[in-house]
Amino acid sequence: MKVTQVKMKRLQAFGRGCLVVLAMALGSGAAHAERIKDLASVSGVRGNQLVGYGLVVGLDGTGDQTSQAPFTIQSIRNMLAKFGVTIPANVNPQLKNVAAVTVYADLPAFSKPGQTIDVTVNSIGNATSLRGGSLLMTPLRGIDGEVYGIAQGSLVVSGFGASGKDGSRIAVNTPSSGRVPNGASVERAVPSNFATEPYITLNLHTPDFTTATRLTDSINNLFGPDTARAVDAVSIRVQAPADSTQRISYLSTLEAMEVEPGDAPARVIVNSRTGTVVIGSAVRVKPAAVAHGSLSVTITERLDVSQPNALAQGDTVVTPRSDIQVDQPQARMFVFNAGVNLDEIVRAVNQVGAAPGDLVAILEALKEAGALRAELIVI
Repeated sequence: MKVTQVKMKRLQAFGRGCLVVLAMALGSGAAHAERIKDLASVSGVRGNQLVGYGLVVGLDGTGDQTSQAPFTIQSIRNMLAKFGVTIPANVNPQLKNVAAVTVYADLPAFSKPGQTIDVTVNSIGNATSLRGGSLLMTPLRGIDGEVYGIAQGSLVVSGFGASGKDGSRIAVNTPSSGRVPNGASVERAVPSNFATEPYITLNLHTPDFTTATRLTDSINNLFGPDTARAVDAVSIRVQAPADSTQRISYLSTLEAMEVEPGDAPARVIVNSRTGTVVIGSAVRVKPAAVAHGSLSVTITERLDVSQPNALAQGDTVVTPRSDIQVDQPQARMFVFNAGVNLDEIVRAVNQVGAAPGDLVAILEALKEAGALRAELIVI
């Protein structure tokens, strides 16, 4: 009697399941106009990050295990001392309904005292869940150490968890993190020189000399010569009215203007982790001939077991057997002519049945040969 075990191992080329994204321009390839609001931001008009440390109370036994989170006990002692409650030094209370947390928020530009902002709360101890808890009054500080907001309120937690006595546990999303909508009130405004400077600086989101030049020309054509001046590939300095009301209306007009941005540089982006390939529409190829094939190796391992019957004399013998099969499809050669565009590159690769992973290998070889007129970036 023979018993056979089969174990398959398959070695294939990289990226069989990767994704190719073709960043082709619309229509004939010409760029379309975009609003200045979408291309640039006003210098100095930005949000600021705030952070604080606080306590979440009212948890259902899912708080910090104080034996492993001594800072929670220290925070409770300090808080109760402010209310005239003293805990003896030799007493180590076991508080399972309290969790030490960090609180952070983004303070929008021009926020005024009395306005409210959302805050995010994250456990920094070993609390298993913040569901059902309430954040106690927590000062939120900026990078300069000043208090710009006060946070307090009930948490909204999207995740939840459950555990059994045998140690098994299941969690959905992240129950140790939550938010307090409108949970912080602004107590201090961030100083801004928006209304005091004689000019406004527009900073492009993507540095580009062509876009900076076109934006400058558009503003000067509308408001008069020398109104705007390009400082570099990012910044454009624009003269602005001294009156704050006129300045706001002036900036509103600027944001609504449409400018045709410069063409993006020729780039091929390869994500080595996911296999995603992004090819820009400006990519060109010099004359080159390419031949590429895929190699597939299949290794089959078998264990042949020979066992004598009950009346025969002999021993059971196990004999390993390996079969190796190599499959290399016939590769076809194709030629890239001078100035080939993206559409022709993809069409030529698809005609020979190359997979996306094969496309990456072809592009890398073209780059090494000096035939790919683009920057190859691996992230």
